[in-house]
Order: sequence, then C-alpha cells, then structure tokens
Amino acid sequence: MAADLDRQYGYTAKPSSLLNSIFMSTVNMAAEMLVSVAASSKAENTEKWKLTDHLRFMVMLMTWLMVWVLRSLMDHFPCSLSSSPDYLLGGLLSVGSFQLSPYSSSSAEALSSFSSSLDLILHDRVDGPSVKALERALTHILALLNETPASSKKYQFTMAMADKIIEDNAGNGHAELLHVNRKALASSFARTATLLYRSFQFQSMPSGEDGDSWHMRAIKAIPFGSCIASYMKGISMCFNAAFSWFASATGRLQRGGPGITRGDGQDHYGEVMAEKLAQELLWITNKLRCYGYVNEALVQWSFASGLASLSLTASPRVQGCIVKISAILFGELTRKELEISRQVKFRLLVLWIPLFCHASNGLAYPVLTSSQKADIERAMDEVISSFPATDQEVILTNWLQDYAVSVSDWPNLRLTYDRWCQYTRELVT
Repeated sequence: MAADLDRQYGYTAKPSSLLNSIFMSTVNMAAEMLVSVAASSKAENTEKWKLTDHLRFMVMLMTWLMVWVLRSLMDHFPCSLSSSPDYLLGGLLSVGSFQLSPYSSSSAEALSSFSSSLDLILHDRVDGPSVKALERALTHILALLNETPASSKKYQFTMAMADKIIEDNAGNGHAELLHVNRKALASSFARTATLLYRSFQFQSMPSGEDGDSWHMRAIKAIPFGSCIASYMKGISMCFNAAFSWFASATGRLQRGGPGITRGDGQDHYGEVMAEKLAQELLWITNKLRCYGYVNEALVQWSFASGLASLSLTASPRVQGCIVKISAILFGELTRKELEISRQVKFRLLVLWIPLFCHASNGLAYPVLTSSQKADIERAMDEVISSFPATDQEVILTNWLQDYAVSVSDWPNLRLTYDRWCQYTRELVT
C-alpha cells in the first residue's frame, strides 16, 4: 500500500537523514520562538511592541518560512539531495549560484544525455545488454575522470580504461561502436567545458558586501533593514555551508573525490581545478580530432562565449591549455573533408582571436612553436578570405583592436587586413 502511494504521488526516494535532522531542528526552534512570542504578547498586551519584539516576531516568521522551504525540498526533490549526479563532482556544482554558458542546443542535449545515462547506472535501472550499455560505461568513466584528483594513483588508471574502450571501439570499426565513441566524447567535451566555465565563475564569485544581491540591497534600504539582511545572510550562509559540507562528504564517500568550498586557499584550489579540467579538455579534443569527430568540438567551441570571456583572465597555465585547444580547432577549419558551416567558422574567429592576442604565449613556458603559430595564421588567413567582405571587416576590426593593445606579436593578420583593404578599393573603381 505504501509503495502504491509512493508511485501515485511521485515519491521515488526518502529524504536524507541529514535533511530530516535539519528540518526537525528548524521546526523545534520555530515552535519555541512561537511560544516565546505568544507569551510575550500575552504578558505585555497593554503596551506597544518594542523594537526587540518586532525583530523577534520577524525572526520567527523567517524561521517558519525556512520550515516550509525544507518541507518543500523533502517533498519534491528527495533524490537531488541524496543521490544526484551533481554531487559526484565533489560539490563543485552545488556551491554558490552558477549560470551555464550559452554553448548550444547540442551541448545542452549532450549534458542531458550524460545525466540521464548516469542516472541509469546509479539507480540500477539498466536494460539488457546492448551497445547503449557500452556507451553508458564509457560516459561514466569519462565522468569519473573529471572528478578524480589528478594526484590520485587511480587517475591514470581511469584514463587508461577510457583509452582502451575508445581504441577497441575504433579498432572494431563497426558503425554503432564508432557512434558510441562519438557520442561519449562529445558529451564529455560539453561536460568538461561547462565545468571549466563554472570553475572560472567560482574563482570570480564576489563575497562580502560586494556580493549582495539586489533583493538584499532592497531590504537594507527599509528601516531596520540592515538587521534583517544580516539575519537572512546568516541563515543563507548556514544552509550553504551545510549543503556544501554534505555534498563534499557525499562525494568523498561515494567516489573519493574532493569537494570545493570557499575558504582559505580558494584561489589556489580553484586554479588547480581549472588547470586539471583544461588539461582534460585538451585530451578530449585530441581524441575527437584523432578519431574524426572534431566537428562536434568545433560547434560547441563556437558557442562557448562565456568560457572565451573568462579565459582572458585565467592563469597562464590554464590559458596555455585553452590556446592549444583553440589552435587545434582552428587548424581543422581548412580541412576540405569537413563540412563546417560559415556561421561556426565566423563565431570561432570572433570569440577566440582575442585570447590569442592577450594570452601569455610562451612567456613562462612554450605553448605553441613558431611553426605552429605560422600554420594557425595561414589557416586564419584562408578562412577569413573565404568570408564576404562585411564579415571580414568585423573579424579584422576586432583583431586589430585587440592586437594593437596587447603585448603579443601573434597572430599577425596584417597581410589579410591589407588584402581586404585592397578588395574594398577595387569595389570603388
């Protein structure tokens, strides 16, 4: 009977013991405050309320509001607080308020496909043996690679397992197995790029007074608003700390991965995590190019506007990895056998040429060799020359703006710029 009711009302899992404990503690605190406020009102019903009475009443209301929020979470999101795949990332996805970079619909579909397939693995709802099972296994291993610390001895083990499955599938040559490689690698590229973008956001997330949201500033503007805002901020910090601790503990117990929390060493840890993700994204990009699936990466990279913007302020080592990824993809733009739309090529050039201009190219350690830089310049020149004159103007104007204020001498597209000027003169004559 109970199981039937659970299915009827959509309950698929029981709330975690930690959430139950927080809920009961909050209920008890709210009940005590209600009794206290009622007793105070009864004893002093002939007098006006003092400031402390008003504050106590507002605190009571906020506490009961928290009770309602917790009850709603327990009723409607039981699984997301106990066994969500996001917690397998070591708490990265649950800290702060992140916004996804607007990659593309294909990127979103890849992330959705990854989440659904990982849900099947985690909840033991896998169907019979099929090629889909191999795809889920490869996707699962690539997800584990993201969350396993690079210092762990199991990191190379996980990467070797992924390499073997990909190579064996490619060696078999069957169309369905090749599709498994393509879909799993494309999904992993989207997931890793999104995690890298979120790690950049995490590093740049403001804290303290500068991080107040608009509704907190609005509350501070009313009388006694500072006291109310301080209380609300304290409540928010407590719950964020509790959820972050729970996410970190869950990640360590289930997968042995570290959690990310804001505190001492946040910037250093964020840079280490960003470098790890950038290295993994470079590895996935090389796999996509090696096995002929680079078109997937080109489309997703052309929509990564948020990542392109935040990478300008990344550390030199992270920038070096992103420069290598962009260089690899730019080199593929001139391949005749690839069907790449003009819009994808245009977006790639507009988004990533600024990083080439402003990144620390070879100042601390070599990123690209002289021959590689020359090859990338020739590829950009060939692609830009194939565009209409109006598109060339946009790309070259933006390049000149960035190149003129940067300390780097690469990429030098002066010959391309002169050719466009000469073409424009010929239109007049």
